[in-house]
Amino acid sequence: MREHLVREEQMFQEHYFRARDGLRLYGRRYGSEVMRREEKTPVVCLPGLTRNSRDFHLLAAFLASPEGGAHPVITLDYRGRGQSERDSDKSRYTIAVEAEDVITACAYFGIDKATFIGTSRGGLILHHLVTSAPALIARVVLNDIGPVIEIEGLLRIRDYLNAPQRPSSWADAPNFLQRVHGEDFPLLSPQDWREMAEAIYRDEGGVPIADFDPAIAAQLQGLTEESELPDLWPQFEAFAGLPMMVVRGEHSRLLSESAVREMMRRHPGLVTMTASGQGHAPLLHRDGLRNEIAAFIRG
Repeated sequence: MREHLVREEQMFQEHYFRARDGLRLYGRRYGSEVMRREEKTPVVCLPGLTRNSRDFHLLAAFLASPEGGAHPVITLDYRGRGQSERDSDKSRYTIAVEAEDVITACAYFGIDKATFIGTSRGGLILHHLVTSAPALIARVVLNDIGPVIEIEGLLRIRDYLNAPQRPSSWADAPNFLQRVHGEDFPLLSPQDWREMAEAIYRDEGGVPIADFDPAIAAQLQGLTEESELPDLWPQFEAFAGLPMMVVRGEHSRLLSESAVREMMRRHPGLVTMTASGQGHAPLLHRDGLRNEIAAFIRG
């Protein structure tokens, strides 16, 4: 097991850097040194609400490999997640602040322009970045997110993030995740569930603990079926002219098929993919998705 961990660590370099307000943030760099002008456009991966850079490990390693295009790839932990510092001011767990942290990360890694892959919350951050820092964005991959969020999906996220049940051990963690999410992810294998557990949880005294500040999940507790969620069509329009791909999980409860159709109408040339056998949010290294993403990035 330790040999596997050593080999995995050699696939990326770990970096710690400071946000504008001084909070310590974490990111990984896969592939060649970032960034000389003659190199390929880098790829920056933005995770979901409570997730972290580990979610993208298999995809990032592939995209950084010769087979995947030999791209420099950056994966990030937002503040309060993974190895980034928890914020003492819980009101700063917002899309606007996290978008500012992404801009800071790009400056730290010497990135002037990148292809961005945004899963869920990461895609919402991209809807902010496209108006606040449009020059940073070369191409966009939205993973199971768009300008319209279905309340059913958000309520489901609220419920499982704030539920009192937790896995009792590392041996139980994959089974626990399958019990919670298995209905929406019939594609996943036992290995997929183990890898998901390793991405979601950190170890505390031999026990898996969700690797994010609980205050982030608590923000969703006020949501109800009657909550009105503003759409982001004005921000989505700012993506006009940028190459864009959207991946929708076949069983997604957050991004509807009708929303994807409207995205296609408003963004001619939009590339769409369905992640068969997956819900919110799809694992992008599975079922041929990584090859489609690599082809899209190559243009």
